[in-house]
Parts: sequence; C-alpha cells; structure tokens
Amino acid sequence: MTTRDRRGRGMRGPAYGPGAPRGPVPAALSRRERFDRVAVSVMADVESRWTEELSRVELAVEDAPVVPPSWVAPRVPLTSFVGGTAATPPRLVLYRRPLEHRVETLVELEALVLTVVVEQLADYLGVPPEDVHPDYEP
Repeated sequence: MTTRDRRGRGMRGPAYGPGAPRGPVPAALSRRERFDRVAVSVMADVESRWTEELSRVELAVEDAPVVPPSWVAPRVPLTSFVGGTAATPPRLVLYRRPLEHRVETLVELEALVLTVVVEQLADYLGVPPEDVHPDYEP
C-alpha cells in the first residue's frame, strides 16, 4: 500500500511526540533522561581519573530528598553520600529536582553536577576537590 502526498504538502501527522512513530532515537529527551545522561557522563569522567579508588562507588539519582518534618536548614540538600558496609557498596545520590531548580541551561547543569560530584568524592577520597578533577570550580 502506498500513501500519497496530497497537494504536495509533505508528511502528514506529527514528526515526534505522542502520535509519532517510534524510531531508534527519541526526538526529545525527558528532563529525567537528560539529567541521567549528564550525571552518568560526569561520573564516568571523574571515575576515569580515579578508577581504582572509585570502582566500588555507585551512582544513584532520586527526584528529591526525603527530609524530616523538623528540617530547619534554609536549603534542601543537592546530594548525599552513603558510606558502604560489608554488604553494600558506597553510594553517591544526586537529587535531580533541587539541582535542576538551581540552573537554567544544560551547560550550567553539567557544571553544577560536576561541582557536587567532585565535592562529595573528594570528601570520600580524603583529598582536596581540585585534585579530583581539573575542571572543578567552587
């Protein structure tokens, strides 16, 4: 069956979105997918410099931290680091919504994620943040 191009107007229907045919590459990423890609990219970059020391550290992304009702700090945490035990590896948790709320562009998001990841891992490694990654800016 062939489809015709009525009156030379081109393809009919949406090019991407809910009604579009699904291809191998999405036309647009969701905010969550975009953040996950940034987080994995930053972690891989840092991990490549500290392969041996960070081999057990896991990266996790949550939408927002769960804060107790008695929380009095003026800001919500952006990350947390959960130390490992004999049964579980150490885990770096990034909170997507608070991080996204503090930036306007993808470049700013990448820079902020790099900053918080480097600061948390520097504390874990016991070295200054400047030694963890050369692009770190406080």
